[in-house]
Amino acid sequence: MITTPPGLYYLSLAHVASLFPGMFFIRGVSLFSELCSTPILRSVNGVLAILCSVIVYEIITLLRPDIDERKATIFAVVLALYPLHWFFTFLYYTDVASLTTVLAMYLACLKKKYHLSALLGAYAVFIRQTNIVWMLFVACTGVMDITLAHQRESLKVDNLNTTGNKIGHSVPSNRIIVGSNMRRRKPNSAVDNSKSSMTSTLIYSTSHSLGFLDEIKAICLTSWHMKSKLLFSFSPFLVVLVAFVAFVRWNGSVVLGAKEAHAVSPHFAQLMYFSLVSSLALAPLHFCLDQAEHLFRSFWKKRALGFCQWIVALAAGFISVQSYSIAHAYLLADNRHYTFYLWRKVIQSHWSTKYLLVPLYVYSWFSIFRVLARPKIWVLAYFLATAAVLVPAPLIEFRYYTIPFYLMILHSHTVDTQCLVVIGLGYVVTNVFTMFMFLFRPFNWSHEPGKQRFIW
Repeated sequence: MITTPPGLYYLSLAHVASLFPGMFFIRGVSLFSELCSTPILRSVNGVLAILCSVIVYEIITLLRPDIDERKATIFAVVLALYPLHWFFTFLYYTDVASLTTVLAMYLACLKKKYHLSALLGAYAVFIRQTNIVWMLFVACTGVMDITLAHQRESLKVDNLNTTGNKIGHSVPSNRIIVGSNMRRRKPNSAVDNSKSSMTSTLIYSTSHSLGFLDEIKAICLTSWHMKSKLLFSFSPFLVVLVAFVAFVRWNGSVVLGAKEAHAVSPHFAQLMYFSLVSSLALAPLHFCLDQAEHLFRSFWKKRALGFCQWIVALAAGFISVQSYSIAHAYLLADNRHYTFYLWRKVIQSHWSTKYLLVPLYVYSWFSIFRVLARPKIWVLAYFLATAAVLVPAPLIEFRYYTIPFYLMILHSHTVDTQCLVVIGLGYVVTNVFTMFMFLFRPFNWSHEPGKQRFIW
């Protein structure tokens, strides 16, 4: 049963329409319907996956101006090999289209093309309705970028004027002041690596020195003073949001199709599963001695606060797996999915296993927070958006984790080339295994005709 909007189907129609003239000319097909075959429909995601890699490359070079083209290319290739993304590139699911449109929306926002970003956000929702959350998240990041850049520029101008008055020199007219986290290149001049690296983090230099409440206060005050500009830039996002709310009210639910099987449920354990799955997908980054040592030092430096944080996090984890862990009927019955075996052979192998995994869940979240090179308010927005997408979902599906995983790794500041290569090799091995199982290990159900295949 179809449970998502028809956005992917319209993309497929455009894809088939673009191929039809050439195929008709070489007499490959005589009718439009002949071209609308299973392989052609699946090729839509192949095209979108290539586009997605290009978008990832663009985002990386915007977020990290000091990165060289070789490393940015490796980064994009490794993310293209991410097993949940790679596997569904060859099937007719909405995951690749959903990821591509969300990242395209985010790229447009980073380039300050907010109206285009809202348009792409509307289409992302038209592909998968939960993307409304990521549209709101992208809008929030756009507001943060504008307000923090404005605040930093004001502080920098004040500091430059003060310094200029003290030394008796004015600020050179060819000085470049960067107002965003994106690349700005001085015309006809080369920018060295140290300056470019400084540019990539300059927008948040002020926010990192502020406390969490100070960040919120600064953003709110600056937003109020810039309300006209912000309203003009982000009003299209509000239009999409209002239209979505109207649709949900008319439909009676955010769910399409089998509403009883996908009813919204408080599934807080999803956040625990996401943290561990995503950290394992970046194991060389999160499960290494340097990372563990850094987390321990951070804890030991502020022992009282660190102890309270861990106690609260552990308590939340135990409550989540005890009272808010849902064993969906599909999870228990559908042995085509790897989650079926993970649930039976790992989580349910012993009554204590689900509790023993809680420290790993908590460690994974602290590790994720540590590697995110963004202000505290951005990290909070990311966590809330991830929760808003995953918590209402009663079914454990690793492919639901793809978008928050991509946003996490795109903003991780400690991924070096060697680490990327190791991660990529791990992805290749995983992909070979899953593709082998899918292609060469089919099985039959006694109650249903046809071959069944293993998928994520």
